[in-house]
Amino acid sequence: MIGFVQSVRLWFVPGDVRREGTTPDYRFSLANERTFLAWLRTALALIGGGFAVDQFLPDLSRGWRVGLALALLAAGVLCALRAVNHWARCERAMRRGEDLPVSRFPALLSLVVAVVAVVMVVVVLVGWEG
Repeated sequence: MIGFVQSVRLWFVPGDVRREGTTPDYRFSLANERTFLAWLRTALALIGGGFAVDQFLPDLSRGWRVGLALALLAAGVLCALRAVNHWARCERAMRRGEDLPVSRFPALLSLVVAVVAVVMVVVVLVGWEG
């Protein structure tokens, strides 16, 4: 729990990262930042997909529409939060000369997106037949 609180603190005071270890090659820091931005783009796409499901599928029953939209919106929120946490953890590890942190989040996010996609395929096929 303490490690998580320290990571959250780094989200808002990234200058504290500079107090640890030595400065890594700037290319690694920039690659870490590009990865962070890619995760944010993914989060924005998931959030946009959630709003699109809610707004552009009015013929879908309210329960299905809201459920799919909320699943995508929640995945987007988690993705955005995970992006900044992963950036801070990687930056700290590079400065300390440690191995980069591993995460199960990409697998979890993939499963959520896959489940939502399968449900949407079923809904679309049932909607076309109905």
